[in-house]
Amino acid sequence: MESKAIARYIHQSPFKVRKTLDSVRGMSVDEALNYLRFSPEKAATVIEKTIRSAVSNLLNENETADVDQDSLKLKAAYVDGGPVMKRFRAASMGRASRLRRPTSHLTVVIKSKKKRI
Repeated sequence: MESKAIARYIHQSPFKVRKTLDSVRGMSVDEALNYLRFSPEKAATVIEKTIRSAVSNLLNENETADVDQDSLKLKAAYVDGGPVMKRFRAASMGRASRLRRPTSHLTVVIKSKKKRI
């Protein structure tokens, strides 16, 4: 069984989110949540919330089937670039300098290794 959760329009660049996501990709859900809980990076909180949402989606989709929460594993986790907000900031001598405020979209897919008997 699989479940997916998507977090869109995260106010952080995909490069920075990808750095944290690479460290948890392929882990079991319990290990990933434990790692992210104590990580000091800003992206860790968003990734943790998205993984928890995917687990909740899996449990709600399969209410009749018993799902062993210890056997959940991250099947896929990737981040894509979202729209870039372009802003301007005052610079010296009456000029304007461009600010790019990137956003990103995070997708997490989890799978259950086996059903609980």
